[in-house]
Amino acid sequence: QVQVVESGGGLVQAGGSLRLSCAASGSIFSINAMGWYRQVPGKQRELVAGIISGGTTNYADSVKGRFTISRDNAKNTVYLQMNSLKPEDTGIYYCNVPRITTAQGILYDLWGQGTQVTVSS
Repeated sequence: QVQVVESGGGLVQAGGSLRLSCAASGSIFSINAMGWYRQVPGKQRELVAGIISGGTTNYADSVKGRFTISRDNAKNTVYLQMNSLKPEDTGIYYCNVPRITTAQGILYDLWGQGTQVTVSS
């Protein structure tokens, strides 16, 4: 069974840093894109950063220059390095894998359980 599991959230003061990790496990043949989303109460889940297997990245305007997404293709893992954190970065961060090719076939739109990030002012 394929799973997507995040780790690395926590409480940090404004200006601090956190690093999130997300690992996909199971009988995986290939993953193209991976991404991080953020959700706050009363708002829709929004894309924070995404990366494809070739390394091309994209970021929400609100995090450009502060967050860096990277991945280890051999480990099916994606990271989000978050620097210069602001209180408005607070939320639950979810890892998303839009498409995974596995031994059992192709799976779509897998989400992790989420990890809480809280930035205090």
